[in-house]
Amino acid sequence: MDLGLKGRNALVCASTSGLGEATARALAAEGANVVVSGRRAERARRIAAELPGAVAVEADLLAEDGADLLHAAAVEAVGPIDVLVLNGPGPKPGGAAEMSSADVRQAVESLVVPQQRLVSLVLPGMRTRGWGRILSIASSGVVAPLAHLALSNLGRAALAGYLKTLAGEVAGDGVTVNLLLPGRIATDRLAQLDEATASRTGASREEIEEQGRASIPARRYGRPEEFGAVAAFLCGEPASYVTGTALRCDGGDLRSL
Repeated sequence: MDLGLKGRNALVCASTSGLGEATARALAAEGANVVVSGRRAERARRIAAELPGAVAVEADLLAEDGADLLHAAAVEAVGPIDVLVLNGPGPKPGGAAEMSSADVRQAVESLVVPQQRLVSLVLPGMRTRGWGRILSIASSGVVAPLAHLALSNLGRAALAGYLKTLAGEVAGDGVTVNLLLPGRIATDRLAQLDEATASRTGASREEIEEQGRASIPARRYGRPEEFGAVAAFLCGEPASYVTGTALRCDGGDLRSL
């Protein structure tokens, strides 16, 4: 299937590892001009050097004016952005009863504010050109809040509400807005969460991983490239009629429809 992404300019946030990197690689494989971005400049350059038509941009979205600086550097490198993939690290694990007001502010500042700012920067051009893709790498916690990830649940749900509202406003302009919800994908982030669960429960990390795989109908953790392929599809031309949707890539982990 031709995804119609050849020559499109794609900015993938936090794409120096994990799901962001997998998405950047999938978009580059489809012929997009990909901006690989993140705080680890050397790793961004290494990944970009491996991909056709890719460039590296060092960026910290949580820094002051981080979104503006990233957008400006991306446009200078490849031109107006056609595909924006929102992504970033999640807040620290923890329960809802123990979070502080400072924790809540930090969750919103990291999971909502810079993402909304990036959208506001790329959206006018997308609407003018009559084509655009905004995709958020989110979390299954948007559908079913995850235990011990209260801050992530809070921030990601807020972003999801904003993006769902936006999707209805810009669909007529040829711009789609979607969320892709990973289940347990074998990334460094999942390894950290499994380690945190092991520390909290007294079990070994291997036992936690075994329990995790057993609870998934597919009986395994997902591979990053599987997630990247779904992300690329949602960013492509064949998905033009898919918008305002939270699609799960989780091996059947969540039992709800």
